[in-house]
Amino acid sequence: MTISTCDLEGVYIIEPKVFADSRGYFLESFNQQRYESQLSLSKNFIQDNESLSMKGVVRGLHFQVPPFAQAKLVRVIKGAVLDVVVDIRKNSPTYGQHFSLLLTEENKKQMYIPEGFAHGFATLEDHTIFSYKCNAYYNPSSEGCILWNDEELGIEWGVEKPIISAKDEIGQNFRTFNTPFV
Repeated sequence: MTISTCDLEGVYIIEPKVFADSRGYFLESFNQQRYESQLSLSKNFIQDNESLSMKGVVRGLHFQVPPFAQAKLVRVIKGAVLDVVVDIRKNSPTYGQHFSLLLTEENKKQMYIPEGFAHGFATLEDHTIFSYKCNAYYNPSSEGCILWNDEELGIEWGVEKPIISAKDEIGQNFRTFNTPFV
């Protein structure tokens, strides 16, 4: 696997080795030993989630507050998304900055997102299947949401008429957001 970084410390782009031939392909989507040795990550992923979305759906920007904060390993199984993370660690030099990455069934890239980031994605194709591993269980009382289209963040989602859930429409403005992450 190939690992690269971005400007947001702790976020990794992972490209698994793909073995393709006339029959199709094989890839190792996760190997705890390899992630620990190559990324120095000792996260114990305990929950897998999967969503199916139509083209134009925007989900996010979600996070869970401590002590239920989650690290995630995300990927696309079918279709394509623009995956977005926002640094919400108050003492981080990149606080309030975002990073986006195209994840597709063709490029098979993954993104590792540590605790202290809000996360969201926009689906770019119909019937997109998005999958992610979490290192903490979902806790509804710990869930937070920053407004997906907050002007201060300036995220370009790449969709003309986004389809947004009622919950995501009332996310918190970043300017008034008081982060629990230091």
